[in-house]
Amino acid sequence: MKLVKICLILLLSFAGPGLAEESGKKVFTATAGPDGIQKVSITGGEYFFDPNLIIIKVNVPVELSVKKAGGLAPHNIVISAPEAGIVFSETLDTEPKVIKFTPVKTGTYPFSCTKKFLFFKSHEERGMKGAIEVVE
Repeated sequence: MKLVKICLILLLSFAGPGLAEESGKKVFTATAGPDGIQKVSITGGEYFFDPNLIIIKVNVPVELSVKKAGGLAPHNIVISAPEAGIVFSETLDTEPKVIKFTPVKTGTYPFSCTKKFLFFKSHEERGMKGAIEVVE
């Protein structure tokens, strides 16, 4: 009976909803530094991105530093908005990786983690998603 309870707890920890689904938006508004580059850092972890809403200016270069918070589950960050000049797919690691792009069109562009474990909900379905909002 004890083994059944332990297995059930482990199963629910993988299949249950992520905490990020219940939390609010974590917004970051980028500003260009003296070098003219908007610098943003994103941390991805157990079914969250922090921040999960990033506001950047159109036609201003961006350096997006992405990293993994830790944990065993693999994560990535993926966005496909070629019309805006924002396309990348990067595996997250505990060491930051820098993604460079220049947004060319205003709008809101979603990003997410596309990982999924077997028959469980995808990381995106568990709350590991966000958006880049490009403004004038």
